[in-house]
Amino acid sequence: MDQVKEVKSPWGTLNVTEAPCSLTDVMSEQLAKQLHEECNSFSSCPDVDLGLVGKQQDVDTSSDLMLAQMLQMEFDREFDTQLRREEKKFNGDSKVSISFENYRMVHPFEDSDSSEDEVDWQDTRHDPYRPEKPTTTPKKGFAGKGKNITTKHDEDVCGRKNTARMDNFAPEVHVGDGISMDLKLSNHVYNALKRHCQTEERRSARLHEKKEHSTAEQAVDSRTRLLMYKMVNVGTLENINGCISTGKESVVFHADGGSLQELVVPKECVLKVFKTTLNEFKNRDKYIKDDYRFKDRFSKLNPRKIIRLWAEKEMHNLVRMKKAGIPCPEVVMLKKHILVMSFIGQNQVPAPKLKEAVLSSDDMKKAYYQVLQMMKQLFEECNLVHADLSEYNMLWHDGQVWLIDVSQSVEPTHPHGLEFLFRDCRNVSTFFQKAGVAEAMNVYELFNTVSGQQVSSDSEADFLAQIEALEKMNEDHVQKRSKKIFASNCDDGPPLLNNDDD
Repeated sequence: MDQVKEVKSPWGTLNVTEAPCSLTDVMSEQLAKQLHEECNSFSSCPDVDLGLVGKQQDVDTSSDLMLAQMLQMEFDREFDTQLRREEKKFNGDSKVSISFENYRMVHPFEDSDSSEDEVDWQDTRHDPYRPEKPTTTPKKGFAGKGKNITTKHDEDVCGRKNTARMDNFAPEVHVGDGISMDLKLSNHVYNALKRHCQTEERRSARLHEKKEHSTAEQAVDSRTRLLMYKMVNVGTLENINGCISTGKESVVFHADGGSLQELVVPKECVLKVFKTTLNEFKNRDKYIKDDYRFKDRFSKLNPRKIIRLWAEKEMHNLVRMKKAGIPCPEVVMLKKHILVMSFIGQNQVPAPKLKEAVLSSDDMKKAYYQVLQMMKQLFEECNLVHADLSEYNMLWHDGQVWLIDVSQSVEPTHPHGLEFLFRDCRNVSTFFQKAGVAEAMNVYELFNTVSGQQVSSDSEADFLAQIEALEKMNEDHVQKRSKKIFASNCDDGPPLLNNDDD
């Protein structure tokens, strides 16, 4: 029944093959049981990957060189597979990918039909998925003959050319796949799109340059960041925590105070960074150009120095207010356009503005009398007018009102000082009257109480006319009085650390 046939193997061993059985023998139960027992006897054997041998059964393996090349080819395939995994893991979901194609193992026996070896069309010149370019007219300017002639002015040809030219637009302009859609753009539409893209590109460049060279909301430029880092490095500040508030003129940051030998740094500080965006100071010249303290140093030709003068002006105003006993932030130091002050609040939580504070009727009445007293002190003792006093520039902390933002404050001798005072009185009177304070005076009574004048009028226009007349009368005495006051107030103040250049 069984005939054994010996076949010589290239591996040097004998492979025993059995002759085929008949269908009757295959269908017998005894043979089925025998085959089942043989299968169970080999069930404990591990699976062996015979892919290499199976694939190369028809190849002559008698040569050692051929065997070495086959093994090397299998090793190269495994290496390339692992390299693809590392490339995929390294690039991830990034839009810009890095190819490891140059590190692949190139060998002459690589099977090009293998599904594992995918062609990287990005590195080839012939991309089958690349859209076909529109047909162009020859150099002579026309194609075809007779009725089928097509010139370079043909509407369809020009439209397809304009569609292809859109690929030359900036990368941020999403033009879509107009070639595959057979989109035809007229010259008018294409030129309008081209001009729009060029305008947006120039605008984007200007905005980027402006952002790099000026402070923006909740951000600072590179020069300002360097100044802030220096404050931390020298120990003036422990660290800078984050932005508290932003305005059209400045950005306020919270910081933890450090320790210096000559300076007393509070535990919690604020950094008021005046924005170097020059557009914010176009209409602010009137607050500083007529101030005798900075009139000689004011220059329209150097706007960046004006911003430093703005910070210096707020520092001097705060020093005056602190000497008079008015609740306000205490100045620590001034570094160019960065003013370091004490923090009004607790545990990194700033004190609420008077507009946002929830006060009882008694506290609101108490706040009104405090504001009235501070306005008198500011005018009489400090010789200042806030010029921007409102419920947004007053904080409620520890049961009392604190004044902030005095960078625009001027003296009463300013050509518009009394007008600014009238505006402050109107803001204060309107706020407390709406808050339900019955004792709140109207704007005319409040102005006369604070300024000590006796201006009487029933209309606002007439009242303002009398104020302007008073300002003109005081204008003759500005120079004499300014020199006297400047000599008595310019010697005090914290250190001005303005030694570094831009």
